[in-house]
Amino acid sequence: MSAARIWLGTPRPSPVMVWTPAQLGAFLDYATTDRLYALYHLIAFRGLRRGEACGVRWVDVDLDEGVLTVSTQLIIVEGEIEEGDPKTEASDAAVALDNGTVAVLRAHRQRQDGERLTWGDSWRDTGRVFTREDGSELKPDWVSEQFERLAFAAGVPPIRLHDLRHGAATLSLAAGNDLKTTSSMLRHSSLSITSDIYTSVLPEMARAAAEASAALVPRKSLVEGVSPTGGLPSVSPAPSQVVLPSSPPNSRRSQPRGRRALQDSNLRPSD
Repeated sequence: MSAARIWLGTPRPSPVMVWTPAQLGAFLDYATTDRLYALYHLIAFRGLRRGEACGVRWVDVDLDEGVLTVSTQLIIVEGEIEEGDPKTEASDAAVALDNGTVAVLRAHRQRQDGERLTWGDSWRDTGRVFTREDGSELKPDWVSEQFERLAFAAGVPPIRLHDLRHGAATLSLAAGNDLKTTSSMLRHSSLSITSDIYTSVLPEMARAAAEASAALVPRKSLVEGVSPTGGLPSVSPAPSQVVLPSSPPNSRRSQPRGRRALQDSNLRPSD
């Protein structure tokens, strides 16, 4: 069995898996020269679905304004590529593009223009942003296979192409965006869908949240034996370290409080 098949067969500990920022960066750095790099970049940072990325058209993109409108997707029906509507009504919405993604798409368009000149009359003008070398439409399953080959070569853990969309959501949350903003970016039909799916967060985000929670509690000082977050000591003091106040053995103070109270009031304890 090849190393690639073993890598692909690695058990998935969670149905939603994402790369860490460092792993995503390693993949993108490796894939920079791939002709479909812009497609992977777009999914990784703006969370498009695979079929949406394959189906996006240049008429749907305004690079000057930094906006992409998702109005169609490519799907496979009985082995053939077909154009379909977005997954939900909420999916048919505008996606804001960051400056880095705009620059990547501009570079991709220049590359595609070069391929158009190379193919000449054989070029198939589908109007798609992402195509094969001859301008023909991409088959979504084939795009996933290419992604897996690149990820294996980049030496990062195995994830699905769709997991890049999950990664975009966790990056958005880790960057401080609220759930509503992240849900809008993903174009989910309801906020509850976003909340139900993205219950796992990046380790860096979890640690930052823990530190932020601890920092809310005001403390005058940190004493020896107290945890860095200001909590209780991890180990109780040894009995020999406990000092009790001294008092005469026959004094009223030495009597248990409850018994003294009963004696003073001449009351019987209740059942």
